[in-house]
This record gives sequence, C-alpha cells and structure tokens, in this order.
Amino acid sequence: MRAVLSKAPGGPETLVVEEVLDPTPGPGQVVIEVRAVGINFPDTLIIEDKYQFRPERPFSPGGEAAGVIEAVGEGVKGLFKGDRVIAVPGWGALAERIAVPAAGVMKIPDGMPFDQAAAFVMTYGTSYYALKRRAQLQAGERLLVLGAAGGVGAAAVELGKAMGAHVVAAASTNEKVEFALELGADNGLIYPTGAMDKAAQKALSSELKLACGKDGADVVYDAVGGDYADPALRAMDWNGRYLVVGFPAGIPSLPLNLTLLKSVSVIGVFWGAHVMRDPKAHAEDMAELFALYAEGKIKPRVSRTFPLEKSGEAIAALSARGVMGKVVVTVDS
Repeated sequence: MRAVLSKAPGGPETLVVEEVLDPTPGPGQVVIEVRAVGINFPDTLIIEDKYQFRPERPFSPGGEAAGVIEAVGEGVKGLFKGDRVIAVPGWGALAERIAVPAAGVMKIPDGMPFDQAAAFVMTYGTSYYALKRRAQLQAGERLLVLGAAGGVGAAAVELGKAMGAHVVAAASTNEKVEFALELGADNGLIYPTGAMDKAAQKALSSELKLACGKDGADVVYDAVGGDYADPALRAMDWNGRYLVVGFPAGIPSLPLNLTLLKSVSVIGVFWGAHVMRDPKAHAEDMAELFALYAEGKIKPRVSRTFPLEKSGEAIAALSARGVMGKVVVTVDS
C-alpha cells in the first residue's frame, strides 16, 4: 500500500510517498481502508519533532481518519468488516490502510460523508471539551474566539452558538470574519497581523472589549497565542475563563497580575490527554456532538481537499494559516 512517510524532522516538503507493507489487525484491533484524513495543526508540529509526542521514524502523520473496516482482529466486538468508521490514532492516518485499536473506533452516523467525518472528531472534540468541560460555558455568556476561521476556531463558534452563548469571532482578514459570521457568530472583529507593540496591543484590547459588549468577554478561546493573548486577557470580565488551545502565532507570556485583578482563570486545553485519561467522558461528548450534527447545529466546513500524494501540500496549506475551516486528504478506494 501507499503511505506518506516522515523519515527525518522537517517541514511538509520532507514528506515522501512510498510503498509499505499492508497492516494486519492484532488482537483488539481493526484495519481501516482509509477514505479521508483530516489535517490538523498537530500535523504541522509532529513532522518537525515539535509536538508533545514524537513517534519513531519512519512514521506517517495524520491524526484522524474516516474509512471502511477491512479486517477485524481477535476479540473485537461490535465492529464488523464493511462498517463506516472514524478513528483518531494521533498519527499514521496518511496511508491507504491503518491498523488501530478497536476501542477508539466510532461508527459514522448515517448520511455523514467521509470528508466531513474525517474533519469532525479532533476539531469539535477539542472545542467541546474546552467550552463544556474546561470553561463550563453558560447560555447568555460572551465568548470571544481568536482564530475563528480555523478548524478548532470555527468549531468553537458553532458550538458556542449551540450552547446559547453570544459569540464574537476574531480573525486576521475580512474574508475570515465573514466566514465566522456565516457560521453563526454574533459579531466579528479583524485583528492586525504581525508583531504588535504595546500601543497596538492596547488598542486591540479596547476593540475586543467593545466587540464583546458590557464589561468584556466571559470566556476567551485562544487558538492563536502570540501577541494576541495579552489584549484578549485585558478584554475579559470579572471571573472570566481564558482557554489556552494553541500557539500558531507563538507561545505568549501572560501578565499574571491581571488574572488576580480580574479574578480570571487561565485554563489549559489538552484534549488528546483528556481522551486517554477519561474515555467515558469523551464517549459522552462524542454522542452529544453527533446529536448536534444530526440536528444541523454543527457541520464541518471542508474548504480544500488534496489527494494522498499531495499530503505535504495539504499540511503546508494549513501551516500558511490561509485556510478557512478544514483541510482534508482524500484517498482513492
């Protein structure tokens, strides 16, 4: 079978497509014939050895896959050859077939296309865990989403609305803000790109607070980091919750005195570790997310697709931060 391989640390241009041995299912495993792979920010990091996990090389990137079960290993119950499923292995999905533990495989709801299924679990799972379990977002609260047109940001906008919040979408271009408004955001704001000095950060903070209304944001969903973190923190209301989700603009240094003065909580969001530590809670969240999908309240927006042999280009497109919604690699059956 064909697989996309990372043989040495580096950017998307270092990835190669090669023929490798087909996997066979071990006890408790299934082999999935991959039809679509969701590309996520961790894919840009893991190939450069900058992610929390560093698999032994050569390995295939690709953290979530949708496809059809081709073979079932010993001891597997409830899954059968021909089932349409989703899996989130963390890496290894950019291949024509993948062997994964059956315990982490979920059946795809009727009517969900493979590309949407491959774009569903990591973004909505991360954002729902962040908003529901970490921030405990309440109906009527004001949610500020930074990076509102990206994969997790767009999911946060939709989920915030589904949970009854007033959602303010912040992004780097008018096109991205318009995209977030189409997803249901109540208000939008364009923030500057590049480095900001203290004056620019202060001005952005005032704009963010004004956009949120009243005394500022109750919850900040920060999937950007960098120079945007300080202004967002200053734009928060009393007892606010600041969600640390990702750092494509760099890892920020927050003025902790502000957390004291505003009684703000800074909360880390590590969804992957949560899934491993509390699989029961994860299963509950996924059942609720599939219900929201069935009700039409959330829907992955796949903006670009690439064939397997151009997986490097797919990861590069995401790295460039020009993509709205999700990037998906499709695999011919």
